[in-house]
Amino acid sequence: MIIYILIGILVLCYVLYMAWKSLNSRTQKKDSVLKQRAVFNINQQITFMRLKEILPESTILAHVSFDALLTTKYTRTRHKYRNMAADFVILDDAHQIKTIIALDDPMALKRPQDAQYQDALLEMAGYQVIRYSSVPEFYQLKQDFLLEKFPHHILDAHLEDDRKKYSFYPDLKRKKVRLFS
Repeated sequence: MIIYILIGILVLCYVLYMAWKSLNSRTQKKDSVLKQRAVFNINQQITFMRLKEILPESTILAHVSFDALLTTKYTRTRHKYRNMAADFVILDDAHQIKTIIALDDPMALKRPQDAQYQDALLEMAGYQVIRYSSVPEFYQLKQDFLLEKFPHHILDAHLEDDRKKYSFYPDLKRKKVRLFS
């Protein structure tokens, strides 16, 4: 009988100790260690460098919140785009928004409906949105942004030179990964 009482006292002491320890840990909330993070992933980095080269006179902003691009009278409408951000925003010389560029991230598990919804929001506000499914090629960016500045035959000559200059990008061999289930 005494053995049962001693075991009961030990179990009760252990339970009281664990309860005291959990209460003590709740009052001392710990933060995780802060670490540096890359601003761009590799696709965004290549696109940014290509945009800077094609549009040297324009200002290129990255990761611009929709709150900075859109405004509305009602907060319930504002909540629809609260956590969204545009990948790149191109500003002209007068610092007016010329174009918004969106990149589909192959690593993210987003649904295509989310991308269409974001594009529709921006287009309803009157912005021109260009969405690329992967890293846009140099000549594709030139066609999208420089068509209004140059006649078509002059642009084609520049595109041939740029294809030679940046021909190593499409030739990259990517290994195909098979998942066996």
